[in-house]
Amino acid sequence: MTAASESLPSDLAAAHAMILVERAARMEAEAERSSDAALIAHLKLEIEKLRRTLYGSSSERKTRLLDQMELQLEELEAAATEDELAAEEMAAKTQTVRSFQRKRPVRKPFPDDIERERVVIEAPTSCPCCGGGRLSKLGEDITETLEVIPRRWKVIETVREKFSCRDCEAVCQPPAPFHATPRGFIGPQLLATILFDKFGQHIPLNRQSRRFKCEGIDLSVSTLADQVGAGVFAAMPLYRLIEAHVLCAERLHGDDTTVPILAKGKTVTGRIWTYVRDDRPFGGTSPPAALYYASRDRRGEHPERHLKAFTGILQADAYSGFNALYDAARKPKPITPALCWAHSRRQFFELADIAKNARRGRTATAISPVALEAVKRIDALFDIERDINGLSAAERLAVRQERSMPLLAELEIWLREERVKLSRSAAVAKPIDYMLKRWGNFARFVEDGSICLTNNAAERALRGLALGRRAWLFAGSDRGAERAAVMVTLIQTARLNDVDPQAWLADVFARIPAHPQNSIHELLPWNWKCQTEKPAVAEAA
Repeated sequence: MTAASESLPSDLAAAHAMILVERAARMEAEAERSSDAALIAHLKLEIEKLRRTLYGSSSERKTRLLDQMELQLEELEAAATEDELAAEEMAAKTQTVRSFQRKRPVRKPFPDDIERERVVIEAPTSCPCCGGGRLSKLGEDITETLEVIPRRWKVIETVREKFSCRDCEAVCQPPAPFHATPRGFIGPQLLATILFDKFGQHIPLNRQSRRFKCEGIDLSVSTLADQVGAGVFAAMPLYRLIEAHVLCAERLHGDDTTVPILAKGKTVTGRIWTYVRDDRPFGGTSPPAALYYASRDRRGEHPERHLKAFTGILQADAYSGFNALYDAARKPKPITPALCWAHSRRQFFELADIAKNARRGRTATAISPVALEAVKRIDALFDIERDINGLSAAERLAVRQERSMPLLAELEIWLREERVKLSRSAAVAKPIDYMLKRWGNFARFVEDGSICLTNNAAERALRGLALGRRAWLFAGSDRGAERAAVMVTLIQTARLNDVDPQAWLADVFARIPAHPQNSIHELLPWNWKCQTEKPAVAEAA
């Protein structure tokens, strides 16, 4: 008889207990492995987010990779929780297996300004051990539970009493309160919520109307649309001020994205244009802002109209519609082009993406050694840019002259040498020609410290619209696209200045009807931020 058979119990009850212990131990191990996998995924995601914050995006796949990692983390977290609960349930059936305690990431503390409700559990009046009544309090333990209270609606009744004069019989009454919208009954907070949800969170009005109805408030789509139009009209003075602020910059980022526009029962491919002013990369103190325009098509006349008075540096892709802006005969003077290295790098990267090719299997194309080498050389320039981000224009220029210029000269020579060896049909010849034909505009960053290596600022400004298309599908009209451009300008500018767009819009709508027109600039996001921070500073002092 073997040792294994000798260790088996002789009676049924003991065998059943042994099976329970083994099963509990196995589930304990599975729960631990699941917890470790979730913790590792969480740490990897945090590392990638920190790396992106510190150094910027290191590849074209970074944003997509982060989204995938977040989805994987969600699944792993859910699976780990299920395994933990199953292990606890099984451990409760036996006395010999310890209960599994999952290793979770440290939870961030709740904000100090959040509303708190203290619930005190009734204390015992006698000792549960001996029954004595002489209890002395030693302290207390507090368990925090985060809860949400459903949205609370209220109607504000503003009472205006009438009085008559006993001497002259004249009737006097205080003036009616101002509303952000004429003849409106929507309060500023609700109006800001509707506009921010539609243009900032990409929730169409029909979905908002259904949500309000579920909460007991019947607001039709037509009513909401009426308020949207009035709200955009009320905010138009701020849009004009942001427009003037952006167009007086010495350097802009420009880009556009598609937006379907409904016309005569079908959609046409319209455009949303953005021009971003952000001087922070070269130590500028001017507030950042993003300006948006809408158009029915992508003809070059649109950027010509948008930038009619602009004469600085425009960072953009090689879109031919911008060429008229660079014309030496342009009045008052031509715009200086500075092309985006991220666009050129992307073309090489697609031909050198080893991971993507590996996923294709048999259908994979051969990796281009030239493209792979080009990506490595361009990445060396990006590494230098990460080191000098935020320095003054003069400091950036000095570093570029010392470190970037030799690499740039070597890159140009190498590209021209490799191009001679390639045939016209070679896939890598296209991105090489794309760069060499415009080399002066690509190399301009070593002549001016205020120029960035990429046009990512404009691409980030358009990312929300690209994601929003999946929710609202299309703009209802040309006017609808223009309204979207106005509101996205306000929301994105607030975000660039670290201002909560919804809170800012609510305060603006509450104040703007009675605000003096000659001081409307006080309501701009960066000025509003300074005003709201002063009381907090005073209290701290």
